[in-house]
Amino acid sequence: MNLQITGLHLEVTPALREYVESKIARIRNHCDYVLDIKVTLSVEKLVQKVDATVRLPGNDLRVECSDENMYSAIDMLVDKLDRQIVKHKEKRGDHHQAEGSLKRQAIE
Repeated sequence: MNLQITGLHLEVTPALREYVESKIARIRNHCDYVLDIKVTLSVEKLVQKVDATVRLPGNDLRVECSDENMYSAIDMLVDKLDRQIVKHKEKRGDHHQAEGSLKRQAIE
């Protein structure tokens, strides 16, 4: 998995880079098939914005968060991204193996 962290109107410090990498590790626990993650950190006036694009096989997930503090914006971004990946995994599962399918019903 490739992780690309860029700053827009902001210098990405080693502390910010480590914080993002530690938080993105949580995403790796849920999903092994992530191809690429691009994280963009930016500042617009007093608002700190974080934008992430996650490439999965057959789908791209995009999340954006903003807050007055960069670290809390990163936390919110990872929470949103985590929910989206769990939702994507549930949709990706095989729906034909459900208990209500015709193959799984008992013959009387």
